[in-house]
Amino acid sequence: MSGTPIRIADRWIGGSNPTYFIADISANHDGQLSRAKDLIFLAAESGAQAAKFQNFRAARIVSDVGFRSLGGQLSHQARWSKSVFEVYQGASIPFEWTPELKQACDQAGIHYFSSPYDFEAVDMLDPFVPAHKIGSGDITWPEMLRHIAAKGKPVLLATGASSLGDVQRAVETILPLNPQLILMQCNTNYTASLDNFRHIHLRVLDVYAGLYPDLVLGLSDHTPGHATVLGAVALGARSVEKHFTDDNAREGPDHPFSMTPGTWREMVARTRELEAALGDPAKRVADNESDTVIVQRRCLRAGRDIKAGERLRREMIDVLRPSPAGSIQPYELEAVLGTSAAADIPAGEALRWTMLRG
Repeated sequence: MSGTPIRIADRWIGGSNPTYFIADISANHDGQLSRAKDLIFLAAESGAQAAKFQNFRAARIVSDVGFRSLGGQLSHQARWSKSVFEVYQGASIPFEWTPELKQACDQAGIHYFSSPYDFEAVDMLDPFVPAHKIGSGDITWPEMLRHIAAKGKPVLLATGASSLGDVQRAVETILPLNPQLILMQCNTNYTASLDNFRHIHLRVLDVYAGLYPDLVLGLSDHTPGHATVLGAVALGARSVEKHFTDDNAREGPDHPFSMTPGTWREMVARTRELEAALGDPAKRVADNESDTVIVQRRCLRAGRDIKAGERLRREMIDVLRPSPAGSIQPYELEAVLGTSAAADIPAGEALRWTMLRG
């Protein structure tokens, strides 16, 4: 189980409910509203329950002077041909798109929400979204955490590039204002390197579950393939966010590490299989094993013809398959020895307590 379920619009998330998949379209709209809408419908067709965007304005999220003073662009930004400020300018979503993006999501039958990166964006989005997402980069900004939490809607908090202390500070800022929190493990290296698997640290979800047993857990992921998602779901995550595009070869900051419709559908299908396989913790004979209990287990059988009144000794008993209902089990052998046959028992017959006395 993963925390006390919370409701986003018409869907319950957490507990035994199916994993909630969020397609982060992010900057993959490439500056075109029509393309953003097309990606919404593709995400829905691929099995996403929500399409998420990011509402930022370059001047309100990055300092052009600050990034230029670094002496070079770092991490995944080193691949960008434009400055950080220019890339953010090109990737920003005009506020005017919001009603149309919401309408497209409604038509596609999935949820619409976004990560807001300034106070005005939070206020603008609030009438249109059933939840708010807080990106990892804002985990150390209590003013923003409080502003979003105070809206009273479910909050999804990514925890990439942060220490446990950072996470605890953020959680303890949000919870007094809003208990509807999904806590998401995350690694914010966007290079799509296979080495990133060594840094995702899914076992942090166990720590989160221990510290906050009532919270729903999630994963915001940027690794290729399905291993991280399946591992996170096995550890209790019930909300998964991945970037989504239609073509990894397109030019743009998020396309290279995004999922495509085919890989997204496979991810959802494998996750649904995993959810079915996880089942519940009660160890018992499964419903589909009722026949194999008979054909694979052994029971005690007469090793030769046994006459009525004859006392049973070990050499007179075989332990063989199958084990029909009511037959004496091998672990009951000691209790059988020394009893006598109530009637003739032919060789090979499964022994039952009704055949014995004494």
